[in-house]
Amino acid sequence: MTLKADDPFRIAMTEQLIDKLYGMGIITTKKSLQKAEEITASSVCRRRLPVTMVRMKMAENVRAAVTFVEQGQVRVGPNVVTDPAFLVTRSMEDFVTWVDSSKVRRTVHRYNDKLDDFDLL
Repeated sequence: MTLKADDPFRIAMTEQLIDKLYGMGIITTKKSLQKAEEITASSVCRRRLPVTMVRMKMAENVRAAVTFVEQGQVRVGPNVVTDPAFLVTRSMEDFVTWVDSSKVRRTVHRYNDKLDDFDLL
């Protein structure tokens, strides 16, 4: 049994689904439900933390990014993430960074001349 196209419940659920998929970053636009039908496993995998790190140029390849995540050198917001399958939503992309105690972070800051003496303590 399918709902009619003008059914209010169907319209509300469609909007919720599209908003959720867009917020997760799985679809690129909120225009139609057609984008939800085109979702593949690779579109979900592109939202994983190591792939996001490669896209942000925090790592050269996915294997190196997975190693950094498993070692606990990456945080998303205030939380340290050690699971490489962690999905990064569109709103959390800006908060992916190195842990404060990470040697990678220290090396990057030293290279960019942004290393603070307080960080050396």
